[in-house]
Amino acid sequence: MQNESREPGKKRVKPAAFSYHAPKSVEEILSLLSEHGDEAKILGGGQSLIPLMALRLATPSVVIDINGVDDLDYVRTDDNTLQIGALARHRDIEELKGLAEWCPMLLEAIQMVGHVAIRNRGTVVGSMAHADPAAEWPAMALGLEGVIDVVGPSGKRTIAADDFFVSLLTTAIEPGEVATEVRLHLPKGRVGSCFLELARRHGDFAVTGVGTQMSLSSDRECVEDARVVAIGVGQTAVRIREAEDVLVGESPIDELYREAARVVHDTIAPSDDIHATADYRRSIAEVLTRRSLAIAAERARGETANG
Repeated sequence: MQNESREPGKKRVKPAAFSYHAPKSVEEILSLLSEHGDEAKILGGGQSLIPLMALRLATPSVVIDINGVDDLDYVRTDDNTLQIGALARHRDIEELKGLAEWCPMLLEAIQMVGHVAIRNRGTVVGSMAHADPAAEWPAMALGLEGVIDVVGPSGKRTIAADDFFVSLLTTAIEPGEVATEVRLHLPKGRVGSCFLELARRHGDFAVTGVGTQMSLSSDRECVEDARVVAIGVGQTAVRIREAEDVLVGESPIDELYREAARVVHDTIAPSDDIHATADYRRSIAEVLTRRSLAIAAERARGETANG
């Protein structure tokens, strides 16, 4: 199937010509990837690929539409694990009953993904595979002990989120492989979390965003564990372990949040671009970290945010 104009003299649609395939199984996907190699791109929700094709920044000669692979369309919860198939949409997760109590950081991050129309169509795993440094889902994978399953000619591999995001728009997925599932850990107990983001307007990509998660001791006077992740501050989403180290073992008070936020400011390495200077991104990340930690601690103390 070619997407060329049907009538002589009329202009073609924006994307370059491509052949279209609609497999019904993972095995068919792998067969098509093996046959067409680097010429092929996988189409899930299309929220990343289609705009690139329209601008001819991506010109695949083969598009593999996986929307007919029903086995990849699911969302499951198993104890503290959230399993997300490759065709699950952002909105599927956003509408999960109880998500605000399980993990408010995750719900807040999802609600920052574009507009409702985009969340209705775009896929979670597709966002992970695209690996935009300003996207929310890669940060959630880093902050929630995410793992990603990929399947290829040699079988299935499970890749920790820490190893999955390699560089700008680049992941550990090898040629001939397809990402099929992501799993996130949703902690319970004396745990609070929060995600905050600054964008030029609602629905835009983040200039900078920060997610934090905090576990408190039984007397709520000590931070037992912490996660700090950020977007829009590097080539990929980042987990800022230096800030986490500052938090663990200390009393959850404002001065601690300020200290951790200063560490974030000094640790991240953003670049100047048309949207913001590096210094501006550092300053925003510092402010968002401090505010996010304060909210996460408040939620952890109340034991109402994460079950």
